[in-house]
Amino acid sequence: MSQARRPTLEDVAARAGVGRGTASRVINGASRVSAQAREAVQTAIDELGYVPNRAARSLVTNRTDAIALVIAESEERVFGEPFFAGVVRGIGTAVAEADKQLVLLLAPAERAGHIDDYLTRQHVDGVLLLSLHDDDTLPTRIRGHGIPVVLGGGPRPGPGVGYVDNDNAEGARLAVAHLLERGRSRIATIAGPADMTVGHHRLEGYLSGLREAGLEPLTVQYGDFSQASGEAAMRTLLEQHPDLDAVFAASDPMAAGAMTVLRETGRTVPEDVAVVGFDDSAVAVSLDLTSVHQSADAMGRAMVEMLTEAIRAPDDEPATRMLPTHLVVRSSS
Repeated sequence: MSQARRPTLEDVAARAGVGRGTASRVINGASRVSAQAREAVQTAIDELGYVPNRAARSLVTNRTDAIALVIAESEERVFGEPFFAGVVRGIGTAVAEADKQLVLLLAPAERAGHIDDYLTRQHVDGVLLLSLHDDDTLPTRIRGHGIPVVLGGGPRPGPGVGYVDNDNAEGARLAVAHLLERGRSRIATIAGPADMTVGHHRLEGYLSGLREAGLEPLTVQYGDFSQASGEAAMRTLLEQHPDLDAVFAASDPMAAGAMTVLRETGRTVPEDVAVVGFDDSAVAVSLDLTSVHQSADAMGRAMVEMLTEAIRAPDDEPATRMLPTHLVVRSSS
């Protein structure tokens, strides 16, 4: 038995009673088509089950219908931290709804230079960037290829680059205010990486919350958002400040690491030391950890919406969007 022939553009045009050029313009989203012809072509597409050839369509539209997501982290971090899973889920859903293809590229600093040749108009229409460090010039290099760029997290220097971010500073300030309301006064922090915007902003929120209460911060310890770094930072904090009574960690995995060390040293949570994390991830739920909620899924969707608009209108001023955060209180505080 021979396999049924795949319907062609000519079949669609014949079924709709229009010329091939008109059918092509409808399929490629051109505006110079009457409403009657557009409806006829769309009906023919539905009846025939026609699927456009992306390669052929890209020659007409000068678009690839592909979007690249570049995450400047190692595979271990990307697949091991809940934040990335949420953002990628939101991006993937929004890209599928836009009928585009998603290309995922992992580009830690030591390998980032190798992706420049790929991120051109011949391969992708736009680029989403996640988890950049302060000295990373990738956004500027990509814009140099004439490709729209949207960052997850920001702002960053450089013309033509939009960004979507969560209100990290406000979230951290809310965490400190909550601990103060619980009567804590020796509040330490395990901050995120010092060379990342998200790390800066969460630390700023912590410091701001203490200043508003007239308190001095304890020694700041830094981690890389991983549980292991949270454990190491917590050990150092206890050595330096054995009388601390609260810890704000800039990620849920770091908060989990802090709680592990507190248990190992005989301290109870929250009686001896209250703990607050950041992410409101599955980790926080499993540990009954108070945490600042950020919607990673919403961030991913917003990034795609912004990039789609930048692709449509590349000469417009790049947009920015700040998403709200709020505190979810659980038993750890």
